[in-house]
Amino acid sequence: MPPSAQPKPGVPGAALATVVTLCLGGLVASLMQTLIIPIQPELPRLLNTSISNASWVITATLLGGAVAMPIAGRLGDMYGKQRVILASSLLLVAGSLICAVGDTLIPMLVGRTVQGLAMGFIPVGISLMREVTPPHLTSMAVAAMSATLGVGGAIGLPLSAWIAQTWDWHALFWASAGLAALITVLVIVVVPHVPDQAGGRLDVVGAIGLAVGLCSALIAISKGKDWGWTSGTTLGFFVVGIVVLVAWAWFELRHGDPLIDLRSSAKPTVLLTNIAAVAVGFGMMAQAIVVPMMLEVPAAAGGFGQSILQTGLWMAPGGIMMMLFAPISGMLINRLGAKLTLAIGASVLGIGYLTAFFLMNAPWQLAVASIIASAGVGIGYAAMPTLVMGAVPLTEAGAAVGLNGLMRAVGTTLSSAVMAVVLAASTVSLGGHAIPTHSAFKWCFLIGAVAAFVGVGITMLIPREKAAMPEEAVA
Repeated sequence: MPPSAQPKPGVPGAALATVVTLCLGGLVASLMQTLIIPIQPELPRLLNTSISNASWVITATLLGGAVAMPIAGRLGDMYGKQRVILASSLLLVAGSLICAVGDTLIPMLVGRTVQGLAMGFIPVGISLMREVTPPHLTSMAVAAMSATLGVGGAIGLPLSAWIAQTWDWHALFWASAGLAALITVLVIVVVPHVPDQAGGRLDVVGAIGLAVGLCSALIAISKGKDWGWTSGTTLGFFVVGIVVLVAWAWFELRHGDPLIDLRSSAKPTVLLTNIAAVAVGFGMMAQAIVVPMMLEVPAAAGGFGQSILQTGLWMAPGGIMMMLFAPISGMLINRLGAKLTLAIGASVLGIGYLTAFFLMNAPWQLAVASIIASAGVGIGYAAMPTLVMGAVPLTEAGAAVGLNGLMRAVGTTLSSAVMAVVLAASTVSLGGHAIPTHSAFKWCFLIGAVAAFVGVGITMLIPREKAAMPEEAVA
């Protein structure tokens, strides 16, 4: 391992400032995922377009983030992680400004896609944690950074609802542009440029192939409900996505300097962790979709008739819980290892769903279930990148963490599709609208619990972690 790739103990104060800056950046980047939700029903009118076209505003960010995470991770390994983090924060500024000044569909789609590309900030930031923190603080730093994935989404809902109700909807994006600009300045001033670049040339063909394959498959999954799961369009996108991804994998295995080293990704620890990431991501997203929807369902249809702002406030404690459990996750990783920590997190997530399954008769009961599930996510999300980084060379850490983030994104996309199908399968009519029934919500909670416990089973198959090398212990 070259000296420049060695973990840097660093100065505790400087390391703490770097960790705080990276966590704030991850929080702002993940906040973009829920930024648009409060005005989603109004988008067709605001953008002067159809309901179907307006739904692409949500999908665009999902696709941008899915493509960006593995590619940004590889670029971080090649050219230096601080540079890629800075580029990601600039993308967030640019995407926010495009949306802030736009009034039609096309600028909004472009801006939201660019905002999605900024999600590369998170996996690259996580991999940089390993190089800029003292070894005894690395697990807690990774835990805090990983928690921002859920925290940003949880606090973003009430925050964006309040902004949208108080000011013009453009204020959402002016606020996100201001936050992104602040993060950009902090990255320049605080985050050190560690000479960790491994060099090499970007696999452009591999990047294009991955982008095309991922986008085709994820579009089929996310739009299947609207287009029809057996329609030619849905099946066409899905088949093209799978064929391109298979061809991409064949190409990557024969490339001298691949975008993603699939041989390293096939190591049992990395492979099983990524499979578990799909299950845990599925479980995390299920409660993020189902609980708010049930809170907002009119009381006449068996729901609780909460406003978007009220719903966001009920969900906010769950996001705070993720952050509070980040240091606990770090301590568990140090004491029990990342494998058992991930299993514990997935178990707590499953318990949260079972709580919702049996206690769903009042908003506070759903809030309690959400808090439990969020604690599980806070514990488990930190363990996944820790497992992956421990199984690959430091020069491939960014790409490996990015791929793990992608697998979580696949799990959340699958969850969105499955929950939509389940909720649409059992409805009642109210005011000309189809409203999911009480039993449909119960099925969603049960499916979320099953997904979480499947994640536990997969996690337990991960090989036992090796003990730290003597030189690592000395560091």
